[in-house]
Amino acid sequence: MASTASTPRIPDRVRLPLAFDPDPLVAELATLRPDDWTGQPFARHYEGGWDVVPLLAAAGETHKVRLIYSNPGATEFVATKWLEAMPAFRDVLARFDCALRSVRLMRLAAGSKILEHSDDLDAESGTIRLHVPVTTNEEVEFRLSGRAVAMTPGSVWYLRLSDPHCAANGGSTARIHLVLDAEMNPWLDRMLREGMAG
Repeated sequence: MASTASTPRIPDRVRLPLAFDPDPLVAELATLRPDDWTGQPFARHYEGGWDVVPLLAAAGETHKVRLIYSNPGATEFVATKWLEAMPAFRDVLARFDCALRSVRLMRLAAGSKILEHSDDLDAESGTIRLHVPVTTNEEVEFRLSGRAVAMTPGSVWYLRLSDPHCAANGGSTARIHLVLDAEMNPWLDRMLREGMAG
């Protein structure tokens, strides 16, 4: 992994200088069947409905739960059958000039909550998680280190998820994010710097 030593301390949230039209992505979401979604196995982390469709997964995985797991020990990640059927999402992923690891669609159902927890992901460690909201509503709240992060559809966000974070969907529609785990490299370093300067 590329060193991040040249990057100054990165804030816990940075909007990257990238944006996508969410409409083609929303259209492709409509092609998914109910049984394409797999419920998160970590029941202690949420209340209600929080489920996933894997788009990039560890090579060789076939079990539904392992497909949605971001395996830190895996070295090769490949497109799933869902990504192969979604050209608009493939176009989005092609815009990221870095090594992508696990990539998933994550859906928080109406009236559901992700309870506060922390993950082992931040730019300083070399692997980061990026969020691209696809669908949301005005009653969705994502909180990182106790402060809200307002994310609009099509925007791209780095979030330092080694800090405590939680989310609540108080609306009547699902919140769906494209969530990418990526390895730090010079391109991502530049995107973070530009986002911090903006």
